Amino acid sequence: MKLLNAAVFFILVPTLVPALDPLSTSIFMGGAAVVWQLFSPQSWLKCSLLECCNMKDTLNLSVIKMDLDQKVFGQPLAVQTVLRALSTNMHSKRPRKPLVMSFHGWTGTGKSFVSSIIAENLYQLQIPRRRFVHHFSTVLHFPHLSHVHLYKEQLQNWIRGNVSACPRSLFIFSEMDQMPHGLIDAIMPFLGYHKEIDGVYYGKAIFLFLNNAGGDMITEIALDYWRRQKRRENIPVEMLQSLLSEEVFRNTNSGFFHSQLIQKNLIDYFVPFLPLEYKHVKECVREELRAQGHPEDEDLITEIASAMTDYPREERLYSSKGCKTVASRVTLST
Repeated sequence: MKLLNAAVFFILVPTLVPALDPLSTSIFMGGAAVVWQLFSPQSWLKCSLLECCNMKDTLNLSVIKMDLDQKVFGQPLAVQTVLRALSTNMHSKRPRKPLVMSFHGWTGTGKSFVSSIIAENLYQLQIPRRRFVHHFSTVLHFPHLSHVHLYKEQLQNWIRGNVSACPRSLFIFSEMDQMPHGLIDAIMPFLGYHKEIDGVYYGKAIFLFLNNAGGDMITEIALDYWRRQKRRENIPVEMLQSLLSEEVFRNTNSGFFHSQLIQKNLIDYFVPFLPLEYKHVKECVREELRAQGHPEDEDLITEIASAMTDYPREERLYSSKGCKTVASRVTLST
């Protein structure tokens, strides 16, 4: 069809141009080129001005690495795992399955922040392109246990329709620990090793699950390392991934409780987010002061960070809320 349209276009242009003066001819040809670009699927102009799926893998891994290293505090294991996952996926021209990552850790440790960095780097979140980044909030989108069957059907239709429109769609599910049991299994067919399902290819899609479940276990392991004077960076990621898989599968306060996604090994990476120490909270406060346009007051930074490190009761090593309330505390203190 594109070839036919192009042929018609170039046949008609010579018959119209002679009737015009040179200036009009230039304007006509320029306008025709613009129109052609706008109607041509995936044209650079249409992608720039309107809405265009990121068909080409434009994710710059060096840029996203810089963003994660500079903006995410205290999460060496998570950053390492996410970069490896994205690199593997992006270097494959036709991945055999979608990239599926499950983020685990206490609130305020950076799970949502990392997912937003991925989204911003993938689509730069220009307003027209936000339609390819889909964020599901369990509390907002799936509030009623009695409607699980309806939610399953809606979720399948939503994913099928959006991947059909844009293979490189990003789906983010937050508050997974509050998701009704069995609901997430509705998307299982889309996460497996299939060339296509009913003519739709899902291998370029990315699924992120944000989950507080498993956070206590991660914290206890990190605390044990600290008490034995071992570096948290040296905690084996593979060990944590295996433990997280088992933990959320057995945990009734998890959207993955007895989930087929885990039984069938469809989650590629369980990403651990460590609890934030005093020094990490200080960096969060410092960054928030900059963001709000305030000078870096070291006394204020120390005061806020000290008040937020409250776990365990004896050592007061970690912030039980991570950096969740830093913004409001900075606002109240300045």
